[in-house]
Formats: sequence, C-alpha cells, structure tokens
Amino acid sequence: MKTLGANTIRVYHVDPTADHDACMSTFSDAGIYLFVDLDTFTTQIEPDVPHWNQTQYTAFQQVMDTFQKYDNTAGFFVGNEVLTTGNNSIAAPYVKAAARDMKAYRNSKGYRDIPVGYSAADISSLRPNLQNYLACGTNASETIDFYSLNAYEWCGDSTYMTSGYNNLESAAAGYNIPIFFSETGCNTPAPRTFADQAAIFGSDMSGTWSGAIIYEWIEEANDYGLISYGATAAATATDAGVEGGYTRSGTPTPKNPDFSNLSTQWATVSPSGISMSAYNPSNSAPSCPAYTSGSWALSGNIALPTLGQTYDAAVVQSSATSGTGGSSSATGSASASRSGSSSGSATGSSASASATKASSADKKIAGMGAALIGVMLGFVWWL
Repeated sequence: MKTLGANTIRVYHVDPTADHDACMSTFSDAGIYLFVDLDTFTTQIEPDVPHWNQTQYTAFQQVMDTFQKYDNTAGFFVGNEVLTTGNNSIAAPYVKAAARDMKAYRNSKGYRDIPVGYSAADISSLRPNLQNYLACGTNASETIDFYSLNAYEWCGDSTYMTSGYNNLESAAAGYNIPIFFSETGCNTPAPRTFADQAAIFGSDMSGTWSGAIIYEWIEEANDYGLISYGATAAATATDAGVEGGYTRSGTPTPKNPDFSNLSTQWATVSPSGISMSAYNPSNSAPSCPAYTSGSWALSGNIALPTLGQTYDAAVVQSSATSGTGGSSSATGSASASRSGSSSGSATGSSASASATKASSADKKIAGMGAALIGVMLGFVWWL
C-alpha cells in the first residue's frame, strides 16, 4: 500500500473484540490512516422498515471503543449504501439518528473528536437530496461530520463531462462538510486506467472533493482487487488462510496493469490538505430537502427518531405535509484522497443501484476485515 502511494484504508466490518494493535501500528508506521464502518450485516440500518435500537447502538459503541484509541483512526461510518431508491429515503432519519447518538457517545466518553459520517450509493434520483438532508439543520450535533459517495460512473475512456463527474461536482459545490469518494474504480471495460483520479485531484474537483478510495485491495470473485496473495482455490476449500477460494495471507502480488496504472495516476497528481491552523470554514449548511413524490419521502428538517424507535409510516406521511426546512452554519471543508474496496461498472450520471454495483448485502466480503486502500490528504484538522 505504501509503495502504491496510499495514505488511507477503509475497512468495512471488524471484530471489536480482537487485538488490532499490531495491525494499526504497522499502518501508522507507513503513514496510513483508517476509516472504519461501525455496522455489520447484522447491525446495519435497514432501508425498508428502518429502526435504530439498543442492540445496534451497543454494537456501534464497541467498534468505536476499540478504534478510538489509535491516533491513525480518521473516521467512522454509521452506514454504507443504506438508501438505494427514493422509497428508501424513509431510512435517512435513522442514519442521522445513529450519527447523532454516536457523536454524543464519543463526546460523553471524552474521546478524540473523530468524525462520524456516511457512505452513500451513487443514485441519481437521491442526488442531491440525501447529501443535503444529512448535513442540514440548525443543530450540528444532529448532522454528519462528512459525506462520501460510492461512484462508478467513470468507466473506460471517459471524460469529466461524459462520465457525469461534472454533475457530481455541481451537486457538491458549496457543501458545508467534507465530501469524498468512499468507493470508485469502475472495472468495465478492463483494464482499469483510473483516469478519474486526475479529475478528482485536479482543478475541476479538488476545491470541493477531499479525495478518493479505490475499490478494492484484495482480488476476489468480483475482479476489483489490486493485489492477490496467491493462486485461487476451490470455493469450498478450507485451507488455512483461504476464504471463498482466495488466499488471504502471504506476500501481496500486484495485479497488473491495474496496480501500475493506479500507481502512475497517483504519481502524477499533487493534492493538498489543510491544517487546523488554516481551517476557517464559511459555507452554510444546505436547506433540508422538501418532499418529492417518488424520490424523497421526507419534508424538511423532521424530528429524528429516538433510540428504540421503528419506522412509522403514518408519522412520516404526516411530516411530508407539515415538515419544515432547516439550515445551519455547521461547517467543514478539506481536501484528501485514498483508494478503497467496492464494485461497479455503470457509466453516466443516471446510473442506477444495479448498474453501479451490488448492494451492501451482495458484496460478498469474506471475513471481518475486507479493506480498501486510498490516499487521504485532507481531514488533517480532525486527527
């Protein structure tokens, strides 16, 4: 990862009871920071009948308790692609409630002010309502600290304009909190050229976006890996270090030309970060989006659910007519980059969930430590 030029990784699912000291120390020695998801497939916020309960809260706390002690922990995700359709917008308040409670828990424990954010699927019908909703409101304790996007629009020989990245930039312009790509790296057609990195770290986007995470580090059946640890085995193999037919330990071997293509792209860009002493944000929070039939089921800055609350359609339908918008001066603006692990092969700004990549439940991440790699040069003020 250090040879490639990564300074950040993302890890989706972790075992909070395990000893991560040696691993985190190794990353620290290499100058690599960690973004870690607080949820798992059994504790994630569900999109159709969402709830936020004590079981989820306790599980999230355990992950935060374990990783807050490492000075190279850069951030926590409260969810990954919870919303993939307009109807799923009913789950957005539960994502926001989880962020609210985890920020409050972080503060009550006296932990370092590690940011808490969300990783979104790139769904055109949810843009920009979701990113604005999670950052809107007059109470900064109820908003996320950063927003990130899993986007696979730039595929093959594309450009800033034809890929749809210009639309992503337009929707993010003036955003009041840091925003970055938590997954990117379309793999169809092959080989992957990672040409979007020049746009993300160039003049078109670097003033708004804080970098990118490339999906993904280890080669798996989805063919997004940048390295492998050896020859594949039968999917049913039970050998030590083998999961799902892929070896998980040993000496990493670059998967070329993808690995070298990414290395070349990162070697040609010159992203810059921002220090705490120079950090003087001025952007205001966006207005909370209004109800839009078929694409956004909420109206304004509705009251967030409390711990233990399950979705009630009658309450949300009522709020769709009585809710009010909100704004806030909660702020954030940084620049960064990194590479991560995800899947997708869609093109254009109107890509659907199925076109861009599999849903969270379909990612087929084996084990509890699937990692992404990336370059993260911003968010220095949080560390």
